[in-house]
Amino acid sequence: MTLKRKLGYWLPTIVWAGIIFWFSSRSSITTTQIYWQDFTVKKTAHVFVYAVLAVLVYRSLKHTTKLTRIYLLIVALLITIGYALTDEFHQSFTPGREPHLRDIVIDGIGAAVALKLVDKSGIISR
Repeated sequence: MTLKRKLGYWLPTIVWAGIIFWFSSRSSITTTQIYWQDFTVKKTAHVFVYAVLAVLVYRSLKHTTKLTRIYLLIVALLITIGYALTDEFHQSFTPGREPHLRDIVIDGIGAAVALKLVDKSGIISR
């Protein structure tokens, strides 16, 4: 496989990671004055954003490596959680943001659920 073709598989993943980084660079905004609603909206966004990242990482790995199915799932999950860790660290330098272990757990749950769905559906084929 050519480098150009590999880059084509990784580019969407890199762009999505960049979008996450950009959002993490912004000060936190309140979506509503009601705490539980604000919390729910933000944590749902975490699940969605990291679910998408996990699927993109899985797709990139599947098309550019020879990993077996189980290793694809494990490596995709570990990369996604690793990115969530670095994202929380990055937020510690952003005014109005704080790193939270619970966000990494929520991100990991979103990634794991998405990978389970992708694995069961077979939607990403070789």
